[in-house]
Amino acid sequence: MTSPVLTRTPTQTVQAFLDAFARHDIDAAVALADPQVTVTVHPLGVREHGAGELRKILADLVRGFPDLMITVSRVITTGDVVTALFKAEGTQAAGYAGAINQEKHLDIDQAWRFVTRGGLITEVTAYWCQAQLYRRLAVKRYDEIAIA
Repeated sequence: MTSPVLTRTPTQTVQAFLDAFARHDIDAAVALADPQVTVTVHPLGVREHGAGELRKILADLVRGFPDLMITVSRVITTGDVVTALFKAEGTQAAGYAGAINQEKHLDIDQAWRFVTRGGLITEVTAYWCQAQLYRRLAVKRYDEIAIA
């Protein structure tokens, strides 16, 4: 009998990841990634390997914005590469990306590029405008960002 993971298309894999992320089910989202997944988040300067790093990125977002909503506007698939365009919005409830919590509402367009193999995500690359994120979170001076 064939494993459901092996019969899942790249689009189905990424959609399942996004659905889990939107539900704040970090465990379910990370379960769809290869244990050695490459994680790149350009705005945060992150380029790491491992499901633990992906878990940290997702958990930081959900912790910083506990009412986080992910609204997918478009999914583009080319072979094993899937790009998802979505809006992330929520109200800040904890420090995020060096911005202290001022309970500001965030709504920011993002593009995440996924590479899949064998029903698992092997690479995640995230893009968004960090200057826009800081403006939304009312960061007035970039030289006063708290780096943890």
